[in-house]
Amino acid sequence: MLLVIAALSGILLGIIHIAIVVAVLLVIGYVILWIASWFGVSIPGKIQQLYGVIVALIALYMIVALLLGLPSVAVL
Repeated sequence: MLLVIAALSGILLGIIHIAIVVAVLLVIGYVILWIASWFGVSIPGKIQQLYGVIVALIALYMIVALLLGLPSVAVL
């Protein structure tokens, strides 16, 4: 019973970690957009979508690494 609780808490902590990483990456993207607009530089929508796809792929890799027990920091 204790082993199951430990495994579930580890998965829950991993999911929280993934959410924090995704949130930080999105905030970095919004700060870059804000600074670019402050300087009057427009970043095209396709570049913004590409950044969103990259963040989603990082999150997907981290979820797979969490489920399979792979190290995610070594690759990122």
